[in-house]
Amino acid sequence: MAQSVKPSVSTWHRLAQPSDRIRAQWVRGGERTRWAACGQNWDAVAITPIALGLDALVALRISPRRGYPVLADHLRDQLYVLVPPGTGRAAAGLPGVRVLSDGHQLLVPQTAYGTPAAYWISPPRDGSPLVRPDRLAHHLRVLVRADQPKAAAS
Repeated sequence: MAQSVKPSVSTWHRLAQPSDRIRAQWVRGGERTRWAACGQNWDAVAITPIALGLDALVALRISPRRGYPVLADHLRDQLYVLVPPGTGRAAAGLPGVRVLSDGHQLLVPQTAYGTPAAYWISPPRDGSPLVRPDRLAHHLRVLVRADQPKAAAS
């Protein structure tokens, strides 16, 4: 008997989908968030849509098991990738990308499950590495370029 082959879903894409249990916690309303200042311990690269950011993380070939802090805002369809402070500008100017640094704040979960507006896909841990913004920007450029329609030859 032949087995059907299911398309592989990356770990990043799987983690970005909150489980029914987490969604139930959100409905109960006991979860909390807080504002965190950007530019001190990290900058945040905001990527819209979430899928574009997840594809870039997959292309980077980094594992969520290492603790790279990545946050999703499911209400705005934005992914926030934390990078070293003062370096987020490496991704500035790319379509669908915004950089949060000095003078900005980011909504982060204060409780285990967060909220639909602030959900850790990969929560930070002590000594968590931060994503290299130059590599992130490179992969975002490649993905955006690949997604643009080709001009018709005349």
